[in-house]
Amino acid sequence: MSVTDQSSSSVLTRPLNLAGLLWFTLLLAGSIPIFWIGFVSLAKAWSTAEYSHGPLIPLISLYLFLRELRSLPPPKAVVQDRAPGLVVITLALLLAIAGNLTRIPDIVTYAFIIWVGGVVLTIFGWERGKLHQLGVVHLIFMLPLPQFIYLKLTIVLQTISSEIGVWFVAMMGVPVYLEGNVIDLGVYKLQVAEACSGLRYLFPILSFSYLFAILYRGPLWHKAVLLLAAAPLTVLMNSFRIGVIGVLVNSYGIEHAEGFLHFFEGWIIFGACIAILFIMAIALQRLTSDPKPLSEAIDLDTAGFLPIAGRIFGIRASRGLIAAAVLTLAVSAGWALQQGKEPVAVDRDPFSLYPRQVGEWSGTFSMLDSDIEQVLGASDYLSAFYRHPEETAPVELFMAFYNKQTEGSGIHSPEVCLPVGGWEIYSFEAVPVDMEGTGYGTFEVNRAVIQRGLSEQLVYYWFEQRGKRMTNDFKAKMSVVYDSLTIDRTDGAIVRYITPILKDEPEGTADARLQRLMRETLPKLPRFVPE
Repeated sequence: MSVTDQSSSSVLTRPLNLAGLLWFTLLLAGSIPIFWIGFVSLAKAWSTAEYSHGPLIPLISLYLFLRELRSLPPPKAVVQDRAPGLVVITLALLLAIAGNLTRIPDIVTYAFIIWVGGVVLTIFGWERGKLHQLGVVHLIFMLPLPQFIYLKLTIVLQTISSEIGVWFVAMMGVPVYLEGNVIDLGVYKLQVAEACSGLRYLFPILSFSYLFAILYRGPLWHKAVLLLAAAPLTVLMNSFRIGVIGVLVNSYGIEHAEGFLHFFEGWIIFGACIAILFIMAIALQRLTSDPKPLSEAIDLDTAGFLPIAGRIFGIRASRGLIAAAVLTLAVSAGWALQQGKEPVAVDRDPFSLYPRQVGEWSGTFSMLDSDIEQVLGASDYLSAFYRHPEETAPVELFMAFYNKQTEGSGIHSPEVCLPVGGWEIYSFEAVPVDMEGTGYGTFEVNRAVIQRGLSEQLVYYWFEQRGKRMTNDFKAKMSVVYDSLTIDRTDGAIVRYITPILKDEPEGTADARLQRLMRETLPKLPRFVPE
């Protein structure tokens, strides 16, 4: 293992340690099974525009780690304080088990970052290892936001960006009116969609500002300003983009704006935000008693990184490292063996027997596309449109049943699926519905109004879980874990009703239409989704 001494620029090298390298390799390999669904989730997230910067984050974190190693003196030859690192690793593995049991990859990925921090503390010891956590914390920027946070943040940013964008359009003398997230220019109407919320710029710029604040040589409050400026700067630049598009549409028509939109929404916005951060750094330097040029104010020196990285080959086979490897391997092996356990099979009728005629409602059944079926991963599902001769619009009834929810497939919340289908969630809340006389009483459902263009639909859905009706997908998954341990059942379903909100139709009319079909269909549900 080699160390660069900055005072003398000499390199000290530790001989190759095969035993230490072997245990370190076993530690890394042993982490794969227990964190696997998190890795798969990351790969999927990184393929989207919002998180396409993800693969760069581990590389930047490695750069920060090497930078810390170079700036600090060589580690002590004998390390006594490895126990806190093992505690952190244990907590991370317990959290990963919980994430795997509930099939929530976000929990597993956060557990992985905590595990990495624990490994650093175990190898270097507490006193030295806590100085190497900046790069570990930076790994957070590679993770996708939990879906419910992403949804709420998207709605907030859409609203803010729409309002500021409309203000900019009005400042340019263009008559404009904002209704929800639709910008009305008179002849043209622009919908500020999910992709226009600015999240695809916010995540990489937050990561950059974190790195920028670390590399910046200046007072701590300067670093704080540069870090905290990222979010409002991104929102303002995104709003400016929306405003410019509105002005272009008003002047040249929608066909001219579309090409400009695709060009302007990417690197131009990102590059402008980065340039403004550099300008802010220059301005902050002017406020100091000894201002430096930007080339000196930002530490970009990478000298000596290669020999420092070579230290990994001299890693010691300490008792702490061996304990971390054995613990991680044991947990991963235990999880792999648990995967073979089969829950109790329930007796139910297939959805193919679900009645086509329910009262005066007539149903038309259909099949999903094969690729959608594969993503859904359900054991059985029902996709039907019910029509009533006296109703002004149909109601779609969709149910997906899962025999077990503790393996690869599991319930997909409409909060995730609807935006993917091009529908934007305009409003979302949990509301009680009175179904007295159906055997279900009063219970809560998730109620959402969704939009695509100028079309609107009303959605009710809930998670039907072994006789319990739930609106929160996290609680539903925790219930699966509890029931798997107590009654050895992990089956469950999602039930969803959708109806169009017709032009000039009050939302309450659509609510009543949905609830009328619910009253007819709910008594038949236990045959197909056992309690």
